[in-house]
Amino acid sequence: MSNSDSFSVTLNETRVFKVPSVFAANAELQESEYLNRLALGKSDPEKYWADAARELKWQKPFTKILEWNPPFAKWFEDGNINASENCIDRHLASSGGKAAITWEGEPIVGGKPESITWTYSELHDRTVRMAAGLRKLGLKKGDRVAIYMPLVPESVVAMLACARAGLTHTVIFGGFSAESLKDRVNDAGARVVLTADFGWRKGAKLGLREQVEKAIAGAPCVESVITLRREEVGLEDTQSTGEVTGKIAHANEYDWYGISYSFSKAELNSLGGAEVCGAEHPLFILYTSGTTGKPKGIVHSTGGFLTGAARSTKDVFDLKSDDTYWCTADIGWITGHTYLVYGPLALGASVFIYEGAPTTPTPDRFWEMISRRKVSILYTAPTAIRAFMKLGTDLPKNHDLSSLRVLGTVGEPINPEAWMWYKDTIGGGRCPIVDTYWQTETGSIVVSPLPGVVATKPGSATFPLPGYDVAILDKAGEPVPLGRGGYLVIRKPWPSMARTIFRDPERFKETYFSNFKDGIYFTGDGARFDEQGYLWCLGRVDDVLNVSGHRLGTMEIESALVSHPAVAEAAVVGRPDELKGQGIVAFVSLKSSQVKALGTNATLLKSLKDELRAHVTKEIGALARPDEIRFSDGLPKTRSGKIMRRLLRELATTGV
Repeated sequence: MSNSDSFSVTLNETRVFKVPSVFAANAELQESEYLNRLALGKSDPEKYWADAARELKWQKPFTKILEWNPPFAKWFEDGNINASENCIDRHLASSGGKAAITWEGEPIVGGKPESITWTYSELHDRTVRMAAGLRKLGLKKGDRVAIYMPLVPESVVAMLACARAGLTHTVIFGGFSAESLKDRVNDAGARVVLTADFGWRKGAKLGLREQVEKAIAGAPCVESVITLRREEVGLEDTQSTGEVTGKIAHANEYDWYGISYSFSKAELNSLGGAEVCGAEHPLFILYTSGTTGKPKGIVHSTGGFLTGAARSTKDVFDLKSDDTYWCTADIGWITGHTYLVYGPLALGASVFIYEGAPTTPTPDRFWEMISRRKVSILYTAPTAIRAFMKLGTDLPKNHDLSSLRVLGTVGEPINPEAWMWYKDTIGGGRCPIVDTYWQTETGSIVVSPLPGVVATKPGSATFPLPGYDVAILDKAGEPVPLGRGGYLVIRKPWPSMARTIFRDPERFKETYFSNFKDGIYFTGDGARFDEQGYLWCLGRVDDVLNVSGHRLGTMEIESALVSHPAVAEAAVVGRPDELKGQGIVAFVSLKSSQVKALGTNATLLKSLKDELRAHVTKEIGALARPDEIRFSDGLPKTRSGKIMRRLLRELATTGV
């Protein structure tokens, strides 16, 4: 159980916002149907989820719904389904000419950004070609493929092509270092890496291919690399014909479009088809930080994951056929998997994608794109909202944001002040806000208001969605009274839940199902229900930090620090950060030789702090770089030798 015994409650609950009557009247899901679903989800959750699953296209319909051997679940096990078919093929007859993906790049050249729009027919063609290319390399159903790419349309093709060929993809965020990339590739046993020469961020080119080259020098499982050459030929250069462009370490390197457009029609028909996949076939592995140094490879199935993704996307965002939908997440995170790729595309939505920083090259870039592209649904993180708040209200007010009709938040609890700013400044007071709670492990949204039926409170995710048995328990496993904090759990299985930790089922059981009896899933978060039953998330109760909506294990950062030759011991804690939610503070004890060499020389000490920050960036990535490093002669410990993290958190928070 967590080492945290108390939960602070500092949330403002004085205002309740009802859905505007015009919106409620036009919402896809009406109150009566919502109440029916809640009732069915409570009385017969298996039937509720089976009804949701049958809205997908099945290669072979399922007859079994759930097999539950805690903590391992199998949903729709005897059915066959392919995620790529559901996201592309089934829309071709009715919507083949509809825009599937519209993408913009960060740089503005000649007054215009680089831009691409692909219809569903075009997305289908490119996906089929890449699936054929992967099969031509000898990959077979069940093999793993690593994707380390910038946020470009080809990254979506990479995911869908893997799904089409029955390959399990693991997308690795392009901000991770070569060392982190190597660890994840090795753990997954990936045979192929798909990458690009670079990605854009804040006006700079981030070299991805060079990181791959460093990583796979220590990853003997990798046989081939497929590179999107933006520098030489740009995106969409289907005329590129050079199949092999060079060598990366021990692996063969292939050109993206060279390998995709080297097929005859007959070859495409034989190599590009949708693989027959069982519902429990692993669609992807996604690595997430934990309380130990080794990242966890969370495994998600095909049928169950797609069921949760499609149902929640449709209901939570009130998605309609004419919406332009923008989820600002990167595909390297679960939000990008569920709500940028699989959820909206399974529903035939038009998805907008932007590669780059929110305020580059101008601070109003987000609002300019929303106005010009007529974005109607925006799903972003509280960190971004707080950053925009600092820039004031003039920038968004200079643009026509009237196309927006639903606003969403994801990644961390949103503070009431930011919620109100989002509602009034961006939504003009007319847009419902869906403040969503979920995790990599849950696969899809668990708690959220539904626009049109649920009144909202600033800072609360409101109520669990139909089909989820969410509770708040004390340490003994008993429900706590309304208004009191406790441990947030889910008591019954759901389709999009993680199936295991890759190659480590015991760790899966220990991490998520050992705190309570009877197969109860512990989220690792504290929460409470208020007197009206609204859920308020109170943050992590373990040693996982939530930095700008990204989960980082303190042990992972500590391991990186201790790997530096000057460091004897390190402890990492979080502190409140107005912008990022949590900042990273590292308490570092140096080796005695270093203490003697540095003494009290302020210049040398500052230089070492900078060196340690750079070292963490190299080992993990920039998102894990400590905001503050404090040197200490020794770390406070209990008699048993355990570091007193609560004391360190107090020191970090108070600034003592």
